[in-house]
Amino acid sequence: MLCFYPRADLKKCNKFLSSMKVITLAESLGGVHTLIESPALMTHYEIDREKRLKSGITDNLIRMSVGIEGVNDII
Repeated sequence: MLCFYPRADLKKCNKFLSSMKVITLAESLGGVHTLIESPALMTHYEIDREKRLKSGITDNLIRMSVGIEGVNDII
């Protein structure tokens, strides 16, 4: 599991996630395939932004679960 914070706002994070070709956008990060999600856009979208920020869930937090695909495909 990886978490990272790109230098981007919520709109740019959404564009980044939507551009994935091999990595699947998903709310559940379990399984053997590489999956990626943005809590602010997906799992925690309905939570008030101030409450999310207090919990450490920023607009640019991206979570990624690396699967068994080839390294070059994931990159």
